[in-house]
Amino acid sequence: MAGPESANNAAAQSSFIPLLCLGIPANATVGIIMGALLIHGVSPGPRLLFDHPDLFWGVVTSMFIGNAMLIVLNVPLIGLFVSLLRIRQAVMAPLIMLFCGIGAYSLNNSVNDVLTMVGFGIVGYGLRKKGFDPAPLLLAFVLGSLFEQSVRQALLIGYGSPIIFVQKPIAAAFLAAAMVGLLWPAIKNPLMRRLRRAN
Repeated sequence: MAGPESANNAAAQSSFIPLLCLGIPANATVGIIMGALLIHGVSPGPRLLFDHPDLFWGVVTSMFIGNAMLIVLNVPLIGLFVSLLRIRQAVMAPLIMLFCGIGAYSLNNSVNDVLTMVGFGIVGYGLRKKGFDPAPLLLAFVLGSLFEQSVRQALLIGYGSPIIFVQKPIAAAFLAAAMVGLLWPAIKNPLMRRLRRAN
């Protein structure tokens, strides 16, 4: 268990590097953190170290302190953590839902927030049962406003012409890669069927 847990901690902390340096979330969890920073008026990216050095170094310091606390807590409490795995899912799931409802209600003391949480929980459960990964949807929700702002800026620079998106080779290459990634799932399945029939 030490190996996977060490890899998990390393991946969780290294995912902050593209967020803090480039303003790009590496996964859904970091995307939520990015959304929280944007709500508070903090724009992650190259200027973060100069505009908000206290926040940047606070995050770095918290990682060191967090690792030290993990050593202090995990070693003596490993037996308790293992015993939590023995709790049945029929007991654990309602407890998790209860705590989520309390957290959603405590933000604004509003039942609508709890209903919104329940609605999105049902949608997420349906997507998971159908095989959809909700992480890209969450990233799109967080990055949607930044995307719209960048598109407006580009159109203003190009005087309203969409040709500006393909004038530069780098921009055209990125758009082509995005289109291939978007259409590849739809192309891959028929292609694999034809290959199977040919074999």
